[in-house]
Amino acid sequence: MTNRSTVTEFLLLGFSDVRELQILHFVLFLVFSLAALSGNLLIISAIALDHHLHTPMYFFLGNLSLLDLGSISVTVPKSMANSLLDTRVISVPACVAQVFLFFVFVSTDFALLTVMAYDRYVAICQPLHYERVMNRRACVHMAASAWLAAIVYSALHTGNTFRLPFCQSNVIDQFFCEIPQLLKLVCSDSYRSEFGLLAFSVFLGFNCFAFIIVSYVQIFRAVLRIPSEQGRHKAFSTCLLHLTVFSLFLCTGAFAYLKPTSSSAPGLDLAVGVLYALVPPMLNPVIYSLRNKELKAALKKLMGRRLFPKN
Repeated sequence: MTNRSTVTEFLLLGFSDVRELQILHFVLFLVFSLAALSGNLLIISAIALDHHLHTPMYFFLGNLSLLDLGSISVTVPKSMANSLLDTRVISVPACVAQVFLFFVFVSTDFALLTVMAYDRYVAICQPLHYERVMNRRACVHMAASAWLAAIVYSALHTGNTFRLPFCQSNVIDQFFCEIPQLLKLVCSDSYRSEFGLLAFSVFLGFNCFAFIIVSYVQIFRAVLRIPSEQGRHKAFSTCLLHLTVFSLFLCTGAFAYLKPTSSSAPGLDLAVGVLYALVPPMLNPVIYSLRNKELKAALKKLMGRRLFPKN
């Protein structure tokens, strides 16, 4: 391949060439994706139907669940279809769409997790100012700004990546189209500008993480003053679970996007891709529902309506 115009399709890296293992991959991904989709859909439905949950925290949680639905729907189905049909092909337009949409969902996810940490900080550390600071208009503006900034940022990265000439190969060492793996296929050193943008993205991600850490330090200081031991345990466990998943998301994403283009084996790239593309959307519903009495009550009410509808 001499230039970008000759590339009409890419080949995604499969988990195995053995047919039985391909079927196993399909089944495992189907189970994980159904768990993530059903969990996030239940949270969105409970928040939308229960007026007691129409508060800033649950508004952002509903947005987060929507992002998890989007990110897992962008990457996983194509990989499952390829394993089922014993193929590896993805067209260039489909690859462009995957890169753009996945980057939108991931970027917005980072922004909303940061906003949610700020929401909890104001609610716990400055409760008298909560209704004034986190009013409906402010919440809508924060969410809309996160979505809009992510769309613009993703368009910048996607356009900057696919304007580069691909001539090394058309084999992507990942189960979905990922910018670092695409940069391996670029002909020259012209990819350095995009790598610089990715490094800046990871820098912003670590800044968000630092902001979340600072917010939680202040929250922990306030929680330590709670007289109830059960209340302290609940607050600590929820915050630590949130930090654990966010840390996993950030560290695996940083490893995937910042490591040198030829420094890791394809098997390791696949494992890292699964850790930051599949695991967080599956764990977030568990973290935000099992430790939340209001949300658990809304989910029980929702399931009761479905199982025992009124005449």
